[in-house]
Amino acid sequence: MSQYVIAIDQGTTSSRAIVFDHSGNIVSTGQMEHEQIFPQAGWVEHNPVEIWDNVREVVGSALSKANLTRHDIAAVGITNQRETAVVWDKNTGEPIYNAIVWQDTRTQSIVDELAQDGGPERFKEKVGLPLATYFSGTKIKWILDNVEGARAKAEAGDLIFGNTDSWVLWNLTGGVDGGVHATDVTNASRTMFMDLETLQWDQGILDAFGVPASMMPAIKSSSEVYGTVHTSQLLREVPVAGILGDQQAATFGQAAFQPGEAKNTYGTGCFLIFNTGEEIVHSKNGLLTTLGYKLGDDKPHYALEGSIAVTGSLVQWLRDNLGMISSAPEVETLAAGVKDNGGVYIVPAFSGLFAPYWRADARGAIVGLTRFANKGHIARAALEATAFQTREVLDAVNADSGVPLTELKVDGGMVANEALMQFQADILGVPVVRPKVVETTSLGAAYAAGLAVGFWKDLGELSANWNEDKRWEPQLDDAERDRQMRLWKKAVTKSMDWVDEDVK
Repeated sequence: MSQYVIAIDQGTTSSRAIVFDHSGNIVSTGQMEHEQIFPQAGWVEHNPVEIWDNVREVVGSALSKANLTRHDIAAVGITNQRETAVVWDKNTGEPIYNAIVWQDTRTQSIVDELAQDGGPERFKEKVGLPLATYFSGTKIKWILDNVEGARAKAEAGDLIFGNTDSWVLWNLTGGVDGGVHATDVTNASRTMFMDLETLQWDQGILDAFGVPASMMPAIKSSSEVYGTVHTSQLLREVPVAGILGDQQAATFGQAAFQPGEAKNTYGTGCFLIFNTGEEIVHSKNGLLTTLGYKLGDDKPHYALEGSIAVTGSLVQWLRDNLGMISSAPEVETLAAGVKDNGGVYIVPAFSGLFAPYWRADARGAIVGLTRFANKGHIARAALEATAFQTREVLDAVNADSGVPLTELKVDGGMVANEALMQFQADILGVPVVRPKVVETTSLGAAYAAGLAVGFWKDLGELSANWNEDKRWEPQLDDAERDRQMRLWKKAVTKSMDWVDEDVK
């Protein structure tokens, strides 16, 4: 009998494969980073072929480390960086352009053009999203408008689109040899093309963007058998049975199944998801309305989301662009060398400001510099920027839901940073709770796949797997918390109105 489930986590900076046992514990992991391609300012790309090669490699690595074969695996789950758009030729399997990453801002002129008729919230009532460079829709349009011959091939039915979940699924199940072209509701809800109520592609919006419906993957639930792994792959004939966009997967892995439950994932960006159950809640405070999950034929569960573009990638920037540190964990050591931020605030609006502002005209700013400031203060300000941005998103969630959150479940790479987690609790004024298994994104995808094949029987069994590892209680007094937030908000205003017709 198969004892394990494997999750493929195709992320922004790396691809991973993690094998989980029935208790939700990690058995083995394979991981490989892929190249971040920056052709010019504001452009961010990945090579889809490199990503697929790495996925195959990490699956093999995870299996070999645990001395497992396909016979030990009950199902495959997929989770992925959302909104990162791949367009490829279904006849050759070759991408016609690099994947355009969710952080990319090149499509602002398309956003502006579409917003001329109805403003930035033109489609929001139907799809839950404002017009923004963040989502897949404008990226598909850009590729069709700018890659030679692309539009003609698309209209002839030769090109297909997917976020990276669809790209991995299609290749995993055979590619040009019968590959399944599908996505789940959570990824579909990040394109700008899916109607939140019908869970179908909206033809009127596709027409407004000039995207042929033939390019779009079939929309499926988050937990069902989509197909089996092709006979050419290591996991041949194992069912592929779960897909969740990375943030929804982390929420699922945190067992936040009930309305009112929330989690925050600290990765390349930061994403707070608040479960609203079977109700579609439209935000009045700059949050996104999105699909939380849909299990087979059950009703969909919706969520409010606060998306922050730059958190962990700010630490990467200190390492790779400035050379201030040689490894990411060093930022905590540097930050611990000073007693406070020395009046320094970093607003990392590298891709504009996401929730709750949605200001494409913003760019990164370091403010409050004096001769007293040193690299310790800058390191501390970089960590604190993550916590400040999370507080602003949580304030918006509380305002929209009317039910203040009493604690915040956290996961992702940055939750290993003790200084950040303590400051997060301090600036929120509520406890911050880390689970024993912090790889909740992969775990959520594994859960969705395992449920579909009966490896786990129900959500209650998954909830029983969740265990608290550590809790941070707030230690900052109210006056100091308010002072810090006031200065942060002032810093944010300094990042706005930067991009105009002369600055791209």
